Amino acid sequence: MRLAVDPGSVRIGVARCDPGGILATPLTVVRRGKGDLDTLASLAEAEDAMEILVGLPRSLGGQDGPAAVTARQFAADLAARVAPLPVRLVDERFTTATAHDALRAGGHDSRARRQNVDSAAAAVLLEAALESERRTGIAPGELVSPGGPGGPGGPGGRGAASPRPGHAGAGR
Repeated sequence: MRLAVDPGSVRIGVARCDPGGILATPLTVVRRGKGDLDTLASLAEAEDAMEILVGLPRSLGGQDGPAAVTARQFAADLAARVAPLPVRLVDERFTTATAHDALRAGGHDSRARRQNVDSAAAAVLLEAALESERRTGIAPGELVSPGGPGGPGGPGGRGAASPRPGHAGAGR
């Protein structure tokens, strides 16, 4: 089972997949701020997650802007908190727009969409990552080193070259 998180500036959307790695569903929303990493670590433990995927908001051209820099730091902090559980950054372009469209099509008004879009976006992210892995056989995104560059898992550390336990459908 995997978790996906879509970190925003106010809320963090969380989704999970089934043990077979087929279907992603929204799980919850966590308030961004003090204690958010502890809450995510508790969710990962409670859900018996084999890895966590974190959305990386790249520009349409694929470059990292300020939001991507923030997401990279968040992912590094999360990786340090949940180690040795692997954390991967996955491109999240269009996930929020896709989630809004799906919620609108499902009859949710704009107020209801605001409350659910973060976890729905995390589910879209997870669904895309699972599909990519099924198609290619390659783990999606990039493995995050705990502590980030220069930290305990930085260059020369254990993070960048760590093997990924299991793959789609392996579950734990």
